[in-house]
Amino acid sequence: MEIVAFVLLIVAFIFIARSIKIVPQQNAWVVERLGKYHASLTPGLNFLVPFVDRLAYRHSLKEVPLDVPSQVCITKDNTQLTVDGILYFQVTDPMRASYGSSNYIVAITQLAQTTLRSVIGKMELDKTFEERTSINAAVVAALDEAALNWGVKVLRYEIKDLTPPAAILLSMQAQITAEREKRALIAASEGRRQEQINIATGEREAFIARSEGEKQAEINNAQGEASAITTVAEATADAIRQIAAAIREPGGEQAVQLKVAERAVDAFAQLAQKNNTMIVPANMSEVSALIGTAMTLLKGTAIAK
Repeated sequence: MEIVAFVLLIVAFIFIARSIKIVPQQNAWVVERLGKYHASLTPGLNFLVPFVDRLAYRHSLKEVPLDVPSQVCITKDNTQLTVDGILYFQVTDPMRASYGSSNYIVAITQLAQTTLRSVIGKMELDKTFEERTSINAAVVAALDEAALNWGVKVLRYEIKDLTPPAAILLSMQAQITAEREKRALIAASEGRRQEQINIATGEREAFIARSEGEKQAEINNAQGEASAITTVAEATADAIRQIAAAIREPGGEQAVQLKVAERAVDAFAQLAQKNNTMIVPANMSEVSALIGTAMTLLKGTAIAK
């Protein structure tokens, strides 16, 4: 009896072990019943029928990084290019991941390589370095469409490295050096051009400033000369008015006659000193006539004032 009880205990333990399954978080287990797909177990405690249900597949629902082996691709301009990338995918349908492909990882890897070769074959070498984002997007779109039948969602693809042949690298380096030298020369010429523009602008502004200064100086000189002429004229007019007023005073006319006579005598004396020949009036009465004429003019001026 003890042996039978022990055997029954072992059988009960086996039944319990085969019927109770605890699935970890972010995992999905596929159960087959009598060789046919039955259910996908969710995380937590699950119960199976012993010897009828069987755990056929176990899948992780986490995002999985997959290293795609490097390969040589031919660009549109017939240049070899070694490409290395990494793919990120996630199992979304455990049933399809179990029965859609015998090995979905190998299928995704091979499809990623063929798609990458096709995409790069449509581009020239220079474009492959500039269009990494579009290459990644094209690979993801092609893989995601095909991976639906495998229960897999392709999240993204990233190119890790693009390596052209050594000869191409040398030519690219030479091209980059030439471009930098070209940009340096252009920058230097632009600097010289701007310098000439600045110098010409400065000279033009300086010339304008000088001309404005000269113009203002001429205006000031003209105003000064006009003011001086006006002042002299006003002084002359005042002097004439004072002379006229003095003539009208008692004894003023005799004083003027005396002054005119003195000026006439002085003039004759200077002629005698500066010239060998001196013209003397034939009649000294002409001197009196000259004085009378001057007095008449003075009286006329005084009356006009």
